[in-house]
Amino acid sequence: MMSSLYKSLLLPCFFLSSASFAQTFKVVPLGVKGGIDESNLSAYMVAPYASNSYICLDAGTLHAGIQKAIDRKVFKVPVEQVLKQYVKAYFISHSHLDHLGGLIINSPEDTSKTIYANADCIDVFKNNYFTWKAWANFANEGEKPQLSKYRYQVLMPGNEVNVAGTNLKVQAFVLSHSNLQSTAFLVNSNNNYLLYLGDTGPDEIEKSQNLQKLWQSVAPLIKAGQLKALMIEVSFPNQQPDKTLFGHFTPAWLMKEMNKLSQLTGVVALQKVNMVITHVKPPQSHILRIKEQLKTGNNMHLKLIFPEQGKMMKF
Repeated sequence: MMSSLYKSLLLPCFFLSSASFAQTFKVVPLGVKGGIDESNLSAYMVAPYASNSYICLDAGTLHAGIQKAIDRKVFKVPVEQVLKQYVKAYFISHSHLDHLGGLIINSPEDTSKTIYANADCIDVFKNNYFTWKAWANFANEGEKPQLSKYRYQVLMPGNEVNVAGTNLKVQAFVLSHSNLQSTAFLVNSNNNYLLYLGDTGPDEIEKSQNLQKLWQSVAPLIKAGQLKALMIEVSFPNQQPDKTLFGHFTPAWLMKEMNKLSQLTGVVALQKVNMVITHVKPPQSHILRIKEQLKTGNNMHLKLIFPEQGKMMKF
């Protein structure tokens, strides 16, 4: 009798403990859209669940997104403290302004950090953005004088880097974005993973094998239950002609790629991954259509998540 009572008392504690260990990442979307809304462009703060040491995956919007998160009670400190102290590094997927404009605009008020990106992206920073005609050179390379607030680090595909000031490691993968190289970032927190893809289109349209190589690399993590979230763009509704996708996804094309991924992982394993849909492009009527088409085309019953600016997600 005592043994049964003891077990019944322990059981809720066991489930509570298990639940607390299940979440390994927290993600704060600072911007969730592509396109014309400069107050809500691609940027995601990511940290281990029990930490306030974040990296920022893309940085299209910073200040407005942090303020939105404060309004939603995610942060209880001023915008400046989040920007200067919580964000430890930037990982920029490619050189388009809707993925890095917030970093440039906020640079005068920021603190010293590393900007991680592919070589082409860093060249654009050096030659086009952080120049004294366009803005000011807050980085450690490029036009002189160099203010050296930011330090550039070129990411070599396949190499995992330790991010200073955090307990995170990040590995880069090459993506194709029309005529531009983009990047996927695989974030590692104690052998639990989150995968963020910058802008990209399906292999068939991009005439590439980059996504297939990425799927082959992360499939073992999915089968082992280690990939907690996959963040991937869907910019246009299905009505967008293939010839004007310009390196982006529609709902139908995304589901075709997820079917390819499921052939490597099995559908059941893929169903356990949080599928976060990023970079939806205005107008709002198109965004609503994208969401509806994703839901109706989700024959594999994937766990689709539509992030909201400033609303924390936990994985």
